Amino acid sequence: MYFIDFFKRITRKSNIPVLIYLILNVFVIAGIINFVLVNETIPFWQSLLIGLSLYVISLFIALSPVGEWILRLQNGCKKIKRVDQINFIEPIFREVYDKAKRLNPSIPDNVKLYMNSDEDPNAFATGRRTICITEGMLYMPENQIKATLGHEFGHLAHRDTDLILIVVVGNLIVSTFILGIRLVIDLIHFIFWILTLFIGGPEGVFAAILNYLYHALITAIVVGLTWLWTKIGVLLVMKSSRENEYEADEFSFNLGYGNELCVLLDSISGSHGKGLFANLASSHPDKNDRIARLQNLGATYKSTFWG
Repeated sequence: MYFIDFFKRITRKSNIPVLIYLILNVFVIAGIINFVLVNETIPFWQSLLIGLSLYVISLFIALSPVGEWILRLQNGCKKIKRVDQINFIEPIFREVYDKAKRLNPSIPDNVKLYMNSDEDPNAFATGRRTICITEGMLYMPENQIKATLGHEFGHLAHRDTDLILIVVVGNLIVSTFILGIRLVIDLIHFIFWILTLFIGGPEGVFAAILNYLYHALITAIVVGLTWLWTKIGVLLVMKSSRENEYEADEFSFNLGYGNELCVLLDSISGSHGKGLFANLASSHPDKNDRIARLQNLGATYKSTFWG
């Protein structure tokens, strides 16, 4: 049922750019396989079949708890261990979780809260059972923390986080597999050329080293291009999902945190996050548009302007 719902959601009009990206991904992976196995002279249709099989497998892994764990690892999300931090944030998290679950029972059980060391106040949801806050979020007013968590539960309720999983984790799995194949081939070539020491003397060793460096360079290029292609995929996901941000804001509003979310949006607009958070923020809708939508929903927030 989960995978059926996922494929229904990915075919929405707003996700068409991402769907095109995923289809192109199969051809890109096939091309990489063809390039990596250039000495094996396999036809492109076989590379395409291998690429499709690899990508389907990677999608299932990405949408599993393994994919969720990989993304947590990439973003430094860890279990909260300090007693004072747990005593402060856990009751807040539980209160919002209970309200979100009543509003949308499809939110999974056992959603867990994690934290990374970023000092800028922020949060993100990933997979089906992960919400990660930054350490800086602990120092925000309690109601604004609730508004933020309500927004992230909105993403879980609408399954917005699956696209990031399949782009980031899916590509990581495929590129790791391809890199493994490449390294095995390089090792075999290196061993083969080392054997020329007994035939070609010092010149054979020199040729072996040059051959190994050549294949290492090709491997680095393949890894670099895969990384760049993944970044493009993430940007496409974020650019095509602006409407999801408005929907997550509305979810937080329906939980009763509309005004607090408006205050939060106004207060952190000048914050400069790092890593994934910076990428996400750069692709989010304008904060004034988000506040305006919340006001249209019924939020009574009004900023104080000084003349």
